[in-house]
Amino acid sequence: MYQYKSSTTDCKNCPVRDKCLSKKSTRRELYRWEHEEVLVRNQQRLKDNPTVMKKRGSMVEHPFGTIKCRAGMHHFLMRGLERCQGEFSLMVMSYNFTRVLNIIGIAAFIKHCIKREQYA
Repeated sequence: MYQYKSSTTDCKNCPVRDKCLSKKSTRRELYRWEHEEVLVRNQQRLKDNPTVMKKRGSMVEHPFGTIKCRAGMHHFLMRGLERCQGEFSLMVMSYNFTRVLNIIGIAAFIKHCIKREQYA
């Protein structure tokens, strides 16, 4: 987090003081996150293409919500980014495997496993 504090003399001589400070204020403090430009770029992309969020909502949010609900996911069980990524990857893999079983059916999956076993 970056912090900027103006001195009283800077604000006193500033030509845009009335737009920046109230009558009683003598100085200004600004805080900016070090990666805030990422947020600004993202907001600009969303502003330029407003349909992206609707598309994301229809494609991504449902599976993500389903994964969270199935896992009772209010928090990760592991600690650390690498372990949490591993934990979430396992949840996504199990979700995708369930989707495959629902699409092709269990019988077709078993038949495929038997064929693979014969070639091994």
